[in-house]
Amino acid sequence: MLFSKITQAIALAAAVGLTSAQPIGHLHHKHAKRNVVVVTETKIVTVGAGDDAATATIDYVHAASSAVEISSASTTVGAQVVPTTTSKVKSSSSASSSTSAASSTSSSDSDSSFSAGTKGITYSPYTASGACKTADEVASDLAYLTDYSVIRLYGVDCNQVENVFAAKASGQKLLLGIYFVDAIDDAVSQISDAVSKYGSWDDVHSISVGNELVNSGEASVSQVGEYIATARSAFSNAGYSGDIVSADTHVAIINNPGLCKYSDYVAINAHAYFDGYIYPSGAGDWLLLQIERVWSACGGDKNVFVTETGWPSQGNSYGVAVPSKSNQKTAIESIQDKCGSSAVAFTAFNDYWKADGSYGVEKYWGLYSD
Repeated sequence: MLFSKITQAIALAAAVGLTSAQPIGHLHHKHAKRNVVVVTETKIVTVGAGDDAATATIDYVHAASSAVEISSASTTVGAQVVPTTTSKVKSSSSASSSTSAASSTSSSDSDSSFSAGTKGITYSPYTASGACKTADEVASDLAYLTDYSVIRLYGVDCNQVENVFAAKASGQKLLLGIYFVDAIDDAVSQISDAVSKYGSWDDVHSISVGNELVNSGEASVSQVGEYIATARSAFSNAGYSGDIVSADTHVAIINNPGLCKYSDYVAINAHAYFDGYIYPSGAGDWLLLQIERVWSACGGDKNVFVTETGWPSQGNSYGVAVPSKSNQKTAIESIQDKCGSSAVAFTAFNDYWKADGSYGVEKYWGLYSD
């Protein structure tokens, strides 16, 4: 079976039609600390779908209550080892190039023209004060992100769909989001108008309805199903027939496998930092294992895609997880190496508009912030 076709999260305010942003701070899910029991197991899993498919052999040890520490992992595409790539660092004047290209595929729809180590990256259109960025500011931001084949948005406020559509690189696709599930029809209308004006539905990678609704307690499993059904009908009427999902934490999905049946693929947000037992060099192995756990929990018949994953550059330590720029770079490189083609990095720039959160990390996940 295959995991992924197509990335704990920012909860963006996305009130339709507002001229200023109303950002909502979001606290990531925390894993309970567990004692590790030495029970070694080896699994061969498949990450990606179609031309993105890759196999991985994972050796890991189970912990007392399904926690896992990975001891080793390797990833291949066919007979080719997926190369390690390095994350880009924002300069004061312009974006720098990635030092190595992601693995290529033989498909005509391959991402060989994009050299970022992860398939995508998340983006939010807010200034440090929480105001909406202008179209020119969005375009300046997007110039740093041209190496990613997918840009994930969380809402439709601040004209972000229109502005990102207008500024994105040729061939880039958008993973669009509807944040306020009580305004689905309005969001669909705004997205449809932006698509008509700036591109086509072929420019849309997929659409996420809500973000971490079950994890946050904002909705039940059945309510998520209703939201997706409403969005699916509205988007179908607007001419979109692609994938529609609802992203949630890997823990929420494992604990609520009923979520699996509603989305076209299983969209997970997963951050090794909040495990508390994972060093940055193990972030990629840890993430690959969470993909496998979710895939198993969902019965092995739905693709799994990481719609959000990263490491903070500042804040308090959580167990052995220490926020710093160097640790962030190490973690992102590990993720790129192990399962980058099945993951969206979190996030493009620091979210200074957020509250600090319990561990002082909420603002500091940006990969292109000094």
